[in-house]
Formats: sequence, structure tokens, C-alpha cells
Amino acid sequence: MGIIYLYEVFYTLYGYIVSYAAYTKTDKREVKRMPDEVGCCHKTKKRPEKEYRNLINRLSRIEGQIRGIRGMVEKDAYCTDILTQVAAVTAALNSFNRELLASHIKTCVTKDIREGRDETVDELLAALRKLMK
Repeated sequence: MGIIYLYEVFYTLYGYIVSYAAYTKTDKREVKRMPDEVGCCHKTKKRPEKEYRNLINRLSRIEGQIRGIRGMVEKDAYCTDILTQVAAVTAALNSFNRELLASHIKTCVTKDIREGRDETVDELLAALRKLMK
């Protein structure tokens, strides 16, 4: 079984973070994620298979919708038809955000609060501010 390495750059509240992930060629599931060498505090979460598949499927549908909008622009579709599709993508992204946020609160936030990490509440509030822009 071969491994594929993927380098990623994330922007967090604390600045830019570079990490890489190793994936198997067969199932594309993450095997290992390593933070950059600078010793950053980038967090990860191992999701249950059902949650992982659900999130990936939603993102794949959204990706398809975006490609469809691009095709509409390339084919000179009428403006309001494109705007209707953009509204559908926005609704799909909002739905994705709600599902991910609910999962985050039920798992990560409650666990951190029980363990006395109150900074998680500040992190959650910052995330909510970004979502409500």
C-alpha cells in the first residue's frame, strides 16, 4: 500500500500553519497528520467514519454545484439563473457549517470545557463571529 503526502497551509486565529498529511492510495483516509517543525498548536480531530463520509459527500455535491455555475458562466447563461444557483450553493455551505458546528460543540467544545480548557469558548465565539459576517 503506497502513501500519498499532501502539504497544506491553514490560516488560524494564531497565524499560518503548515502541515502535511499522509494518505493511503486505496481509501484516501488520513493516516497521520504532522504539524510543522515550528511547534505550532494546530489541532486535529479524528472523525467517526459516518461523520467523515457525510461531510465529504456534502462537500463533493457543493463542488459539483460550483463547477456547474462555472459552466453556466462559460456558456453565457442568464444572470438570474446563475444567481439562483449561487444562492443554492450558499444554502448548501450554510447547511454544511451548521452540521460541522453542531458536531464541534457536541464533541470538541464540551470535552475541552470538561477538561478545564476555557479558551475553547473564546475560539468558538471567534468562529461564530466569522460565520455571522
